[in-house]
Amino acid sequence: MSRLSEIPLSVLDLAPITSGSDATTALRNSRELAQQAERLGYHRYWFAEHHNMPGIASSAPAVLIGHIADATSTIRVGSGGVMLPNHAPLVVAEQFGMLEALHPGRIDLGIGRAPGTDQKTARALRRTEAGLSAENFPQELTELIKYFEGTAELNAVPAAGNKPPIWLLGSSGYSAQAAGLLGLPFAFAHHFSAQNTLPALELYRKHFRPSEVLSEPYAMVCASVIVADTDEHARWIAGPGALSFVRLRQGRPGPLSTPEEAAAFPYTEIDELVIEDRMSTQIIGSPETVRAGLDELMESTAADELMVTTIVHGHEDRLRSFELLSEVAERTPSLDRSAAHT
Repeated sequence: MSRLSEIPLSVLDLAPITSGSDATTALRNSRELAQQAERLGYHRYWFAEHHNMPGIASSAPAVLIGHIADATSTIRVGSGGVMLPNHAPLVVAEQFGMLEALHPGRIDLGIGRAPGTDQKTARALRRTEAGLSAENFPQELTELIKYFEGTAELNAVPAAGNKPPIWLLGSSGYSAQAAGLLGLPFAFAHHFSAQNTLPALELYRKHFRPSEVLSEPYAMVCASVIVADTDEHARWIAGPGALSFVRLRQGRPGPLSTPEEAAAFPYTEIDELVIEDRMSTQIIGSPETVRAGLDELMESTAADELMVTTIVHGHEDRLRSFELLSEVAERTPSLDRSAAHT
């Protein structure tokens, strides 16, 4: 039996804003996708924090998490993640303590150490030069945890007594080692740092120390996956994501294009090479093709959980992709989430 059918399957959403549409529509689409994911037996639904990105609406994960938790009833909802250098730990503790108080047992707090944006935007978020560097991450993470434990000098109401599971997110070895040493679950961003996946997971497991949270390592891998009825259609709807990456590298991010716009774009030879490298780490195709790709990924990483992000222009294509993926993973609405970690 494939490991894919035995482990929790989750969703990472960036609330993509598509050409000819707007943020309101993107957020409404995320709500519909989350409700579908819950029906199909997905375990978590996380939002990534991005700022100053015209094609991404998930700039305020805490607000969006509350909205989606209200619109669902059983699926876990969380951040993938909150970029701690952008925020005062006190504010994060208050926000996620409140979310956990409102939706007990359903909230996840995924923490990242990179700003996840440019320095100008990070400065605007914090309104100061202090704390912009990820070098302060260990101290800020310790401060955050103290608020939830009620051992800080200040009271982060209602954080004390309402601590959601804390995950460390990473795309390199630093967070992997930190998560291991702290005995926390670790989520790796395979979807944009595939070359570091195996080394980071090895570091996490090597440095893991049992804690009150975990007795053994628990690693989740996030992959970029697009499933369609045929390989050809999957590659066609994957085009806008490739163009979005090219534009991001050029410093010209924008709304997600249509497949037609992506196909007609005048790519340079360098663009083509960049796209080829980028797409080689994504799993795109028919259910059979995707099953083979995910089986290989799960075998090589020995991940305890799989999270998937799917960036396509058409909302119906995205709904269909997650529907087909649930069939590939042999997921059913009756999945017992209590058997999965946190």
